[in-house]
Amino acid sequence: MTYPEYAYICKTLGDPTRIKIFDMLKEGKQCACEILEKFDITQPTLSYHMKMLTQSGLITAQKEGKWIYYSINQEVLKEFIDFLTSAKTE
Repeated sequence: MTYPEYAYICKTLGDPTRIKIFDMLKEGKQCACEILEKFDITQPTLSYHMKMLTQSGLITAQKEGKWIYYSINQEVLKEFIDFLTSAKTE
């Protein structure tokens, strides 16, 4: 990953709604309709947040019939965690 990609992930996770969505997806794949039920937002607003999360690479979207299911992209998450934890502490 590049520095701009790391920065985009940080920017994406800088929003409380997106952090909550990410936290929800730690439980596993979820449909957009299931995610929307947990918020007091409109569907277009959810779509905007999901677009940010998928563009960051942290979340993947998979269309199944008329539904879109979202899940955490484990490879990108691992690379991001490795980047964050590679700092030496003394």
